[in-house]
Amino acid sequence: MRAIFFAAAVLALLVGGSIPAADPAPKRAEFTRMIAHWAEYADDDYLTFVEEAKPEVCQIGFYGGHFYSLAHTPQYKGYPAHFPVQGLDKCGKWFEDRNAAIHKRGAKVVGHFNVSFLVGEPEGKDGPQGFFKFYRELWDEKELGPKPVKDPLDLIAKNADGTLMASKQYSIGQMREYTACLSNPHWRAVLKAWAKRGIERGVDGYVANYFYRHNCLCDHCQSGFRAYLGGRFTAAELKEKFGIANLKAHKFEEIVGWHKPAESTPFRREQLRFSQLACKEAFDEVFVKYAKSLKPGLLVAQWNHLGDFGQISGDERCMLSADKWGANEDYLWYSTGGAACFTDLKEGFLGEGTLQARYIRGAFDDKPFTLGKYESTRIRVAISELAANGGAPMGFYTRFKDPEARKEITRYYSFMAKYDDLYRANTPHAEVLLLFPRLAVHAGKIEAVDTFKKLGKELLDKHILFDVLPDDQIPEGKQTGYKAVLNPVKPDALPAALSVFTAPQTVRVSASKPAKGGEITLHFVNYNRTEPEKPKSPGGGIKDEKPTAAEGVKADFVIPKDMRVIFVRVVTPENPDGTKVKFEVKDGRVRFEVPKFLVYAVARVVLEK
Repeated sequence: MRAIFFAAAVLALLVGGSIPAADPAPKRAEFTRMIAHWAEYADDDYLTFVEEAKPEVCQIGFYGGHFYSLAHTPQYKGYPAHFPVQGLDKCGKWFEDRNAAIHKRGAKVVGHFNVSFLVGEPEGKDGPQGFFKFYRELWDEKELGPKPVKDPLDLIAKNADGTLMASKQYSIGQMREYTACLSNPHWRAVLKAWAKRGIERGVDGYVANYFYRHNCLCDHCQSGFRAYLGGRFTAAELKEKFGIANLKAHKFEEIVGWHKPAESTPFRREQLRFSQLACKEAFDEVFVKYAKSLKPGLLVAQWNHLGDFGQISGDERCMLSADKWGANEDYLWYSTGGAACFTDLKEGFLGEGTLQARYIRGAFDDKPFTLGKYESTRIRVAISELAANGGAPMGFYTRFKDPEARKEITRYYSFMAKYDDLYRANTPHAEVLLLFPRLAVHAGKIEAVDTFKKLGKELLDKHILFDVLPDDQIPEGKQTGYKAVLNPVKPDALPAALSVFTAPQTVRVSASKPAKGGEITLHFVNYNRTEPEKPKSPGGGIKDEKPTAAEGVKADFVIPKDMRVIFVRVVTPENPDGTKVKFEVKDGRVRFEVPKFLVYAVARVVLEK
């Protein structure tokens, strides 16, 4: 939003007009603390943990393909959903009761909603299994309305030879995994019926996962891709660029999604862009337009993947333009997978998601997001880096059955609740802008992403206060209010007169402005630790976190123009009341030392005009 308004303002000034008034911002969801579970959420102690940690959002429960594939089968207890009871009615009632219990404890419930991954077999010696048994024999029209099609095979994605798209990667109950086609309007009707039923059971939102479009070549995808190409290229361009002489009659041999960057071509990137737009269109139709119409204020999100900024071969939005990226979503879930759940401190690898967090925050206009780090060891770091960079801890894993992890999760969440006015709807304070090369990615030049990552690490190691924005959100060559704009495509030098922080490279520094104003909040996250004996081990739980305290950290911070410092107070989760520290103001800068801290310290630089 800030980038879009900035662009409009620049355009108005260029044509001699006045700066347009900003449109009233739609009411947006704001939350800062969440917990997410695929397993153990049925434990007797789960609700007690909710009472202790006081999350604002509990991401539990399953309402899409997992539920209707497995809840009625003997495999209900296992991966992926770990259902507490067997049977569609019994399990649905259990989720209804659990949702009500969470509401009584003051939190909202976001359910997981698998949109395309179906487990089952169409036929067998005992008849259909999994999803296919549900669709043929267990679909209840009183609950879900009439079936969109008679034969469930008409909902499944198709290979080039017309066979159903299936695999046996997981082999749950020796059943195959089938892929539903999100471009199929009948499948979207199924998703709407499921979404309605979950809302009736009390969910406050959905996070849609398995949001993939593979190389489906069904009639819906063929016609959809033809319409897409016809809207982007003339007949002459199609013939010249892609060898398509007659678009209306053309039969595509592939319409791929993710693929290896080394094997990418302009035409394959068009296929990928179509795939991601098709998924976005399905999401908006099912969750934004339909589900939100049933329950205004419903939280909707996608569970996506970023890893170490994998593009073309990863990231479900990598080919989307700024106006489509995250549009109409209330929060983002981005998985870093195994890219950031261990450390190699000798090599300067902190196992962090700081750069990813700043990219998501900038691209998503400071709305809530979380990182799924698969981090069950460095609990304090996982919470702290998100809190420090505008995110909502924590993606995975809130290990409430481990007493030590539970104690620290509760401690850190209580700290964030105590200082809620510092976190809720805050905005970043930065002196430098680093551009993410989205335009280069769209052109297949992903080497620019490597330069971006290198520049980002250098800025983090130097403790520079910087934001990240995709380059298609900023008009090229225009002023932005930053002291410098760094473009990975044509790197430039850093300016002088920036804030300076003296700290080890195992400490990361960021800054934010509370929504209420009146201060700049400086965040310090310490990644130093005693590492496991096995190199690059993710560890075996919080017993292996073993943080080593940071000391001697000093700040030499540039005070915002026309402001003066009233006091500086440093607070930590271990010392939430904190300490007022001595400071010196000179030449428009405030200097102070941060007292020794374990993992996370917050310096409140309180200001007045």
